[in-house]
Amino acid sequence: MPISPAYQPDPQFVTLGESFFDPVAPADFPETILRYRNDRAAATVGLGELSDSEWIAHFGRYSPLPANIDPPVAMRYHGHQFRTYNPEIGDGRGFLFAQLREAGTGRLLDLGTKGSGQTPWSRFGDGRLTLKGGVREVLATAMLEAQGVPTSRSFSLVETAEALERNDEPSPTRGAALTRLSHSHIRFGTFQRHAFEESPERIAALIDHVITHYYPELEGAVDRPAALLGAVSGRMARLAASWMAAGFVHGVLNTDNMNITGESFDYGPYRFLPRNDPNFVAAYFDHSGLYSFGRQAEAVFWNLRQLGGCFSLVSAPEPLVEALNGFAGAYRMELAAAMRRRLGVRSLGTGADSSLAQAAFQALAAGGEPLRWEPFFFDWFGGDEARALAGVRGEIYREDAFEDFRAQLARFEPLRADALDHAYFAAPEPQELIYEEIEAIWARIDQADDWSAFEAKLAALETARQAYGLSEV
Repeated sequence: MPISPAYQPDPQFVTLGESFFDPVAPADFPETILRYRNDRAAATVGLGELSDSEWIAHFGRYSPLPANIDPPVAMRYHGHQFRTYNPEIGDGRGFLFAQLREAGTGRLLDLGTKGSGQTPWSRFGDGRLTLKGGVREVLATAMLEAQGVPTSRSFSLVETAEALERNDEPSPTRGAALTRLSHSHIRFGTFQRHAFEESPERIAALIDHVITHYYPELEGAVDRPAALLGAVSGRMARLAASWMAAGFVHGVLNTDNMNITGESFDYGPYRFLPRNDPNFVAAYFDHSGLYSFGRQAEAVFWNLRQLGGCFSLVSAPEPLVEALNGFAGAYRMELAAAMRRRLGVRSLGTGADSSLAQAAFQALAAGGEPLRWEPFFFDWFGGDEARALAGVRGEIYREDAFEDFRAQLARFEPLRADALDHAYFAAPEPQELIYEEIEAIWARIDQADDWSAFEAKLAALETARQAYGLSEV
């Protein structure tokens, strides 16, 4: 019997053949304690009707889903890590668990894991995830979804009752297994591996696979590699622009952390900006600021160039260069659109939208220390000047430095006339997710096994998502 009529298994990745993956066995955890399940996401793939015990069986013990991937597979890939090529990596603490179709859209989606045990690519790692890391990822994806950023969704978090040793947090620390729902886990680094192994046949097969399942509009393209590179560049331009509008710093923009469908995933040392700072760095080990907030688009483009290098095994260089050359223009357009969406107003055309975005960045800079990133967009959502000036930051907005922004925004109409009727906008402050709050949430879990702040935060972020109406899923 199917799990539900909406459950549509479709394990396509394994049809590529064993050059692309390694079958693996999940870890056998001492305990499996359910800490989070995303019922809204589960309903979209026909898994929302699972009982908690059934849920744990699949997403804690990794019992295969019906007619799906069995056994799970660790995906093979390489990657540039801080722009140093590493041929020794692959899925080292996770695997592709299942693929299924999304109800309503028919999109092919992945269920992938993190912390599910050792694989041939674990090197010296234990293949595990800390509970703190899992909590941070659940919070990150909820916040990004509320802000309209293309992102994987945290699907499940199970505590494993293991004591893990880590150098970058107090040890021993609690272990966890995370499952995420994503459009694809095929990375730029997936192509890099096969380019490194000088296999144009596998590169071509992978391009065909990606077009068939994720870019079907390109099926008739004359130069399929160049067409795909151009389409991926467009999606990555939107992703990078969305991060900038969200004040989000991914932290580790390596090629193995870029997926082919343009969603952000694999959150480690991320941060959300407290306030505007292009030099803000998320990862403590990013000593040069390579992946700082203001350099994220540059990092994404560098990664796209490496992907283009892989495609050069099966395409002439000129059309690939042309595809890459479109990134800068696409990014500028997407940044204007992302900033406009975050302000909750309708487009007036590329020129006006770009001027508004520039004015918004200038206003954020002019606000200095007192003006936090997220409250700025909360205050001005829908373009209601009277509301912004009457709020707690009204005196800041009355300053001369905000005059151009106010004049620019006044020309725009709200995305939805009734948006500000939502109770969320009656509060003096919005939901944020800055470092100190995450640490406070974790401290209550760590010290008292108190999950109330975590659960309350997720509920509040869901309210924000509904209020903004920016989520694509």
